[in-house]
Amino acid sequence: MKKLFIHLAALGCITALSACGSTGSAKYTPPDGSLDKCGLRFSWWGGDDRHEATLAAIDLWQQKHPDITITPEYGGWDGWTEKVSSQISGGTAPDIMQINYDWLVSLSPEGDGFYDLGLLTDRLDLSVFDDEVLSFGRMNGRLNAVTVSVSGRGLFYNSDTFRKCGVSYPQTWSELLALGDKMSAEGCYPLDLDIQSGGTAWYLAVVYVQQQTGRQFVTMDGELGFTEDDIRAALDFYKQLEDAHVTRTVRERIDEDGNAALYQSPSFIDGRVGGVLEWGSSVGKYDMVLPAGTLEAGAFLRGDDGKSGGWMIKPSVMYAISKDTEYPDEAAAFMDFILSDPECAAVLGTTRGIPASSRAEEALEAGGLLSGLAYDSDELLSELDVVTISPYMELPRMKELCNTAIEKVSYGKADTSQAAKELYTSAEEYLKKVRK
Repeated sequence: MKKLFIHLAALGCITALSACGSTGSAKYTPPDGSLDKCGLRFSWWGGDDRHEATLAAIDLWQQKHPDITITPEYGGWDGWTEKVSSQISGGTAPDIMQINYDWLVSLSPEGDGFYDLGLLTDRLDLSVFDDEVLSFGRMNGRLNAVTVSVSGRGLFYNSDTFRKCGVSYPQTWSELLALGDKMSAEGCYPLDLDIQSGGTAWYLAVVYVQQQTGRQFVTMDGELGFTEDDIRAALDFYKQLEDAHVTRTVRERIDEDGNAALYQSPSFIDGRVGGVLEWGSSVGKYDMVLPAGTLEAGAFLRGDDGKSGGWMIKPSVMYAISKDTEYPDEAAAFMDFILSDPECAAVLGTTRGIPASSRAEEALEAGGLLSGLAYDSDELLSELDVVTISPYMELPRMKELCNTAIEKVSYGKADTSQAAKELYTSAEEYLKKVRK
């Protein structure tokens, strides 16, 4: 995983984005240097693999710190942003929160939406994190969050499905397109791409165009990097995937699965859908519903010309402390534990990806636990010229605009030119509003 961090030199642009301007004043309960008896709330989202491991980690904490009770709050990703945003705005946020990368832009644009972790270094050891990785969590000069792991969306395939269809995992975009007809003869699809909050359909189309053009869909400072023609090319590619039977149409997916997440879909569980595009840090929930060893990491697709760039990385998840917490010392101590404690690292494994904390990563390596799908995917990703995803691309409204364009094209409500024009205009307007 350390090799992947080498590619993060471009993070200086994030720091520049967030370090300028006045730091202002934020009202916090100051740390008092002691750990007092108290109760803390800790919230996170994920699949069952992450839930089970995190609950076990909390049990381990309670054994070591019986006077500091941790109340867990957890669930699936869909709707989680809205839930926590409401808690924060209402002053009822959990003391420690797993947060997404874009929440810093939407919930703490001035750097005062979360506790300044730079004030808590007596309890939170930041020396075990790479400076460039820490820069992900800085807003307006304040350390709002700590990166748990750096990850990218990779391709993962059901080995039984591909074996049944007599085909190999694709290495190029052309090979992926060719799989549609071959696998449809067996009633299978090579891949599934959703337009739910994950937005994998638009993500893959963006990677395809970024690889060809070298342009980023949304820049790190919130500007639209794609032209209208680039957006049309992305929509053309997605439509090509549907027409070639590489992925189900939006209508087919909704008719068969409703609003269920893909890892809960009968089509995935029974192997009719042979592949997924997922963050390496979250793929465990797919692995759990298939027989052990069935799901395997595949190559990051490249063009026939050999170009392999365009794939994106980001902090998979981050931890932050509520600015309203009454127990900053205790919250920081728990955060340090769940980020870097060697025993805790062994319990959590790679359910949130390969740890960014060097102490936690070393503990996994020493215990022979630095393995699995997240590790395999990150090793493949570390060989590529990756792009750091813009936090603005991750904003829910941006995903909604992109998914709407995909849906219109899929249902035939607009051709790719019309949908591209609409998306280009609406995305530009929205990003201008956010940047203000």
